[in-house]
Amino acid sequence: MIILNGDATVPPNERLITHLRHVDLAVPDFGREFAFFTETWGLKAENTESGLAFLAAEGSPENYCVRLREADQKRIDLIAFGAATSADVDKLAQRLAADGVRLVTEPDVLKTPGGGYGFRFFDNDGRTIEVSSGVEVRRHRQVEEGESIPVRLSHVVVNTPNPEATVEFYRSHLGFAVSDTLMHPRMGEMMWFLRTNPFHHSLAIARGPHVALHHASFEMRGLDEYLRGTGRLLRAGVEKVWGPGRHTAGNNTFSYFLDPHGNTVEYTTELEQLDEDTWHPHLYDFTEPMVADQWGTANPMNELVASKSFNDPDLGVFHAPPI
Repeated sequence: MIILNGDATVPPNERLITHLRHVDLAVPDFGREFAFFTETWGLKAENTESGLAFLAAEGSPENYCVRLREADQKRIDLIAFGAATSADVDKLAQRLAADGVRLVTEPDVLKTPGGGYGFRFFDNDGRTIEVSSGVEVRRHRQVEEGESIPVRLSHVVVNTPNPEATVEFYRSHLGFAVSDTLMHPRMGEMMWFLRTNPFHHSLAIARGPHVALHHASFEMRGLDEYLRGTGRLLRAGVEKVWGPGRHTAGNNTFSYFLDPHGNTVEYTTELEQLDEDTWHPHLYDFTEPMVADQWGTANPMNELVASKSFNDPDLGVFHAPPI
């Protein structure tokens, strides 16, 4: 383990992005994907219509954390983040446009559940990103002891063949900070964990063969609920990719599964919250067993596990979703 110098991104009090809101997926077999996320994974359908569903986590004030859309081809539709005010939304849109970032939509009233005010743009890899403020808070509840359902969307990890440029895009344009980095002795730096609030990461960038979703992670109430959820999916016959275990970077637990379209989704809990004034990023060698899994309970991280997380090439690159 190597401790790096402090990250030189925008100071936390100058960030315009506050948190992760939702990840939106397009899939050919809408019915099967909907059934998986509601009946197996544990999300609640708050708003649905033909070929479109907005799925919420019971413990989250966000109107939805996953949006499913029926489409001919599988893709990531977008990743959405929050901002504190409409003025911050406008300021960020103006800043991105001035920097030559391609806007998909100008700031305006949103027509999705919860409303709000926001805009969309392409990141350097061509993913559609949305930033919004003023979204109505959903009536949510405390997830009870023993309930093995997600509390909230924890983080999203994406693959890119040019991760250094993607990390720099999110640092320089959006004010994300690097919390930690994973490296391999032969392959070099492989994954960067980015934060936009004290949580260790809400976004991570992984080196991969193509632009794609690596995984979407969902926070559980605690260790007991995390293990109950892991066991429930195993009993249901859902294909497990990796876990259960506990990472060093982020200090969070992990159990990775595949949804019906081959997207990796994760149950996690206890993601580390940092003191940003004193935190210094680490460079971790993930070939060290304790870095990949502190507990030693997960199946080994090998090429088969890694290939499952490569996913299919994202067909939505530089092509904004219709909704």
